[in-house]
Amino acid sequence: MRVARESKAMTRQDVVMKAIEGSINWIQAADILRLTPRHLRRLRERYEHHGIPGLRDGRGGWTRPSRIPPAVVQEICRLKREVYPDFSVRHFHDFATERHGLKVSYTWTKDILQMKGLAEKSPGRGKHRRKRERRPMVGMLLHLDSSTHPWISGVPDQDLGVMLDDADGRILFARFFPQEGTRSTLVALKHVLVRFGRFCEFYTDRGSHFCRTGKAGEAPDEEQRGQVARVMRALGIRHILARLPEARGRSERAFGTIQGRLPQELRLAGIRTYEDANVYLDKTFVPDFNRRFTVTPAETERAFTHLAGIDLDLLLTSQHDRIVRNDNTVVFEKLELQIPKLKDRIHFARCPVLVHEFLDETIGVSFQGRLLARYDRAGLPLKKGVIPAKAA
Repeated sequence: MRVARESKAMTRQDVVMKAIEGSINWIQAADILRLTPRHLRRLRERYEHHGIPGLRDGRGGWTRPSRIPPAVVQEICRLKREVYPDFSVRHFHDFATERHGLKVSYTWTKDILQMKGLAEKSPGRGKHRRKRERRPMVGMLLHLDSSTHPWISGVPDQDLGVMLDDADGRILFARFFPQEGTRSTLVALKHVLVRFGRFCEFYTDRGSHFCRTGKAGEAPDEEQRGQVARVMRALGIRHILARLPEARGRSERAFGTIQGRLPQELRLAGIRTYEDANVYLDKTFVPDFNRRFTVTPAETERAFTHLAGIDLDLLLTSQHDRIVRNDNTVVFEKLELQIPKLKDRIHFARCPVLVHEFLDETIGVSFQGRLLARYDRAGLPLKKGVIPAKAA
């Protein structure tokens, strides 16, 4: 009785040699090796040029990269679980590599955290939208938006106002306010105008402090007479009002990143007040955000221009029309503001003047662009150049 011997499996070299000898055709050889005919043609060319050595896999002598040590995996999980539980994966990876010196890639970190149940997988993307190209130069278009969020645990929410440049995504201004409105907008504008200069276009939502809409659901009125609209006209800046949140996608995405990072960093730094949070914004968060997320604009030139001959302190105020009474007083919010006697004019009775609410919370009265007097919030006159300590 004969015992059947097991047939020896053919190697890649055996199959290729049979194809060369004509025992099988090249299509059959490709099916046996589970290779594409195109790759098998490469093997044939390598055999014709190099002979049998050309059929061998040249990666046989390579040193495989070592796997991540288990201790590193444990440390990654411990940090995410105990120190950074509320950080996003990207935010956590930044801190783990920079502050703890762990040399791991973002993709590996994400996979490990998802496998260990310490991070959730992102939901599927929505429908396709066409990307709006950025402005080519900084200073051409600036976004201003605010977000209410539980920035500090256990403290009432405040609005974070952020102004960023469309060309490179850099944050130019960021500050917490009890509530966004005209004053927060004027503060942001003054910061940018003084530090960078006049810009070309201003992109915002349709908040009531930005525009007036006569009828709900319709476009804003053609002629806007609000405080922000007045400033835009005086500076020659075009004001663009977005119709939908999706139209402000660049600003919305920036706030998504900020909301995913800033509360966690404030908690980690032990910050419990918005005054301290504003300091953290200026000194730490905004510089770090700009270092990580700023992109290079298409053009190196800047569209910002210097301002000359404009009194920003007087322009960037909430202004109210009033008529001076016969006793040289102006009534504003139940206050009687007494206009002092000036050397070059006896009185201002029955003259139209403007009452200004300055950003330092003082009040002023001007006539034909000239500031006549300044007062505190109680209506008491201030000496020239003197600002109350509270307002300052």
